[in-house]
Amino acid sequence: MSDSARSKAFPDGPRVLIIGAGSRGRTYANTVASSTNGVVVAVAEPDDYKRNRFGETKIWGFQSPPPEGAAFADWKDFISYERHRRARVNAGDKDVPPGVDAVFVCVLDEMHREVVEALAGLGGLHIMCEKPLATTFQDCIDMYTALQSNKIPGGQQAVFSIGHVLRYSPHNMLLRKLVVQDRVIGDILSVVHTEPVGWWHFAHSYVRGNWRRESISAPSLLTKSCHDIDVLLWLLCSPANCSAPDCPPPHLPSTVTSTGSLQYFKRSRKPAEAGAATNCLSCPAESVCKYSAKRIYVGKDLAGVESGNKKWPVSIVLPDIESYGSETEARDAMLKELAKDYDAETPDSEVARRNWFGRCVYESDNDVCDEQVVTMSWDDDPLPGVDAGSSRNAKTAVFHMVAHTKKICDRYTHLYGVDGEIFADSTTITVEDFNTGQTTVLRPPVESHSHGGGDTGLTRQFILAVDKVRNHGWSTDRAQRELIGCTLDEVLRSHAMVFCAEAARRGRKVVDWAEWWAAEVQAKSTNTGSDLIPSPS
Repeated sequence: MSDSARSKAFPDGPRVLIIGAGSRGRTYANTVASSTNGVVVAVAEPDDYKRNRFGETKIWGFQSPPPEGAAFADWKDFISYERHRRARVNAGDKDVPPGVDAVFVCVLDEMHREVVEALAGLGGLHIMCEKPLATTFQDCIDMYTALQSNKIPGGQQAVFSIGHVLRYSPHNMLLRKLVVQDRVIGDILSVVHTEPVGWWHFAHSYVRGNWRRESISAPSLLTKSCHDIDVLLWLLCSPANCSAPDCPPPHLPSTVTSTGSLQYFKRSRKPAEAGAATNCLSCPAESVCKYSAKRIYVGKDLAGVESGNKKWPVSIVLPDIESYGSETEARDAMLKELAKDYDAETPDSEVARRNWFGRCVYESDNDVCDEQVVTMSWDDDPLPGVDAGSSRNAKTAVFHMVAHTKKICDRYTHLYGVDGEIFADSTTITVEDFNTGQTTVLRPPVESHSHGGGDTGLTRQFILAVDKVRNHGWSTDRAQRELIGCTLDEVLRSHAMVFCAEAARRGRKVVDWAEWWAAEVQAKSTNTGSDLIPSPS
């Protein structure tokens, strides 16, 4: 369906702005168009090619210039425009274009706070922010406070969603139902959850790419795995009937510990035959190196341009890859980009400013963990007057993020209960019942390969929540609970767990969760004059 046809078919559907026309922004925009009654009507993106390509394919076609309010070179331009647009409406001006109802924030992680706080300050817009919420925990706290002040007309707090897409895949929704509601294996005793990042995927994103340095991004546990930590808390903390206004309190962990480091992608691991080379294109060992940038981005073996691929990861290296008319032109452009390198004379600010996809993985400036284990433990914590089967008993969860795997983000989880066990991989859920001896294999539907359909599920639920508030009289609180299924408190808590685990890893200690929360959340929020942060229990 064309954009004009969609606008006529869904005249009252939520109007959507995408801030950031990279891979995540395009994914959400595609899903808005294919799976909701929402309409993407505006984009904010500094890269001219990405902004124009996004607009031509998803908003205004080949109209020139774009319609008023449809294209912004900077998110700040949108904020200024929207303030002026509202002033025109209030002044009674005629022919003022309608505004947007919802915004997807898909900019670099370190920009999330500034963008979200500005949108919240504008007021009245429902917001979906890509994960993680922010790159420092203080920023997360400040965003939490700002989002609570984001009110729609009438005074209700606007809907907010975070890009924790794993909650929204059919696979994980069924897993939670089996474990939390149906209790098919009884009380959970322990969980072991693994995220296999993938050997060349990790090299692309966390050695050569945007998330390679904590100083310009954040720890890899946050940037790669915060939604894995969130899923574990969702399975083990959140009550079964969490959509009710009077939900029982969550069963929170008692202790957290973590180990991990940069084990492999460092100079000490560099093969001797590579010599002093710092770039794959000038390296004598390039032809035999599995991390060769030519192999990954150019050749046919993985996802290079010679394989016919023009999407991730080659589109990350060359955002305008689709503009090259032939494979030869694309290959030559890719090789030119990969040849770029830095040396000892290059200022660190310049090295940090951009990605270096041709850089030797053993000579890069990366410093984030490529291996990490997090262990969370829960004590018995029964609720007064509640049946003992409420599953608030002692348990343990272990999370393992590992870079060097054949699987690429195909997570797998082993859950051990008093009445059975469950093994869940990316396609199946296998339930072993100790009481009957029966084995049941379930194969949940997969709507898409993007996080097992989680991207589709999250987008659909967010737009549906906005639509229910906009067109069907729902309160935002009801839409948040019943359709988003994740509160702002839960968003803050899962991010807090990541930062707590990092404190444990750096300090080589076991951290008491309640004590850490009191010191790092409640005390600091009190010091800044905010009394909005909930207690840990």
